[in-house]
Amino acid sequence: MQTTAPESIGAKPPAALTPNPGLTPMMLNHAAWVTPDAAATTDFYTRIMGMELASTVLDDSIPSTGDDIPYFHIFFRMQDGSTLAFFEAPGVPPPAKASHPAYDLFQHIALQAKDRAEVLRWYEWLKSQGVEVIGPTDHKGLILSIYFHDPAGVRLEITTPLDVEWNRHTEKGYADLKLWEDCKAKAKAEGKDVPRALVEMIKDVRRRYEAKA
Repeated sequence: MQTTAPESIGAKPPAALTPNPGLTPMMLNHAAWVTPDAAATTDFYTRIMGMELASTVLDDSIPSTGDDIPYFHIFFRMQDGSTLAFFEAPGVPPPAKASHPAYDLFQHIALQAKDRAEVLRWYEWLKSQGVEVIGPTDHKGLILSIYFHDPAGVRLEITTPLDVEWNRHTEKGYADLKLWEDCKAKAKAEGKDVPRALVEMIKDVRRRYEAKA
């Protein structure tokens, strides 16, 4: 008798892809991380970053799951009302080291400045306070950014748009996504190294952009 694979028992067919019914988040309420030192984090975000201490929570368990982890939760408010938040939970071990440098570079939060001059003011201010800063970096005329870390090791970016339509390139975005996915699929089908194939594709696209310039 043929046995049924365990993973197929009780399996349901994939749900049909349904269009979004018109729900889009209004704004960022908060993004949260763990900090080993709430006091140092407070000094950094209030004194260095100029944010207001907005709200705090003390609890001995996680409301959403019931996990018994005592913590101090603290929020810092920006000009538009959105906040950055942190948890200090003594006894929680330090996070494991990332398996690749890309995780430490790609994972970050970008905070918007008014204009190029303000980005440069941020650069000078952070440097004067002993904060190590990378940049300013011009991202191909899209945005201008500087990068640094807070006391908890969170990578932060201060940025300003150089292209006023920087977040309105939807059609190009879908075209680039197709190019990316097609390149990956072709490389896999031909047994080629996917990152190497992507590098070659990106170089070809760059050459075409430069030829139009």
